[in-house]
Amino acid sequence: MNLQLETRRAEEVHIVDIRGRVTIGPTNDLLSQRLRELVDAGAKKILINLADTIQVDSSAISTLVRGFVSLSRTGGDLKLLAPQGRVREVLMVTHLLGTIPAFDDEAKALASFR
Repeated sequence: MNLQLETRRAEEVHIVDIRGRVTIGPTNDLLSQRLRELVDAGAKKILINLADTIQVDSSAISTLVRGFVSLSRTGGDLKLLAPQGRVREVLMVTHLLGTIPAFDDEAKALASFR
C-alpha cells in the first residue's frame, strides 16, 4: 500500500491524515517533508492522525520525535490521534505514547490544543 497524506485544518490545528505504511525510504521522506513544510509555514499545532496507518518503523518514529521536539522548542505542540493495532504496539514498546500525547477521539485531541 502506498502512503497517502492529507492535511486539513481545524482552526489553528493542522491535522495530517496518514494512510498506509510509513517506513524507511520514500514514505518516511514524504512524512518528514510534510512536517517540515508545516513548521516552516508557521504551524504551531499539529495533530498526526494514525487511524489508517498500518505500519511504522524506526525511521517513522524518528520523524515523529523530531517533529515533536522541533515544535516543542518553538512553543508549538505535536500530538497523535488514534494509533491502532501494530502501530499502537510499536508506539507503546518505544514509550512514545508516554512522551507524545495521544488521543482516541479527534474532538478531544483538538480540545487539548486550546
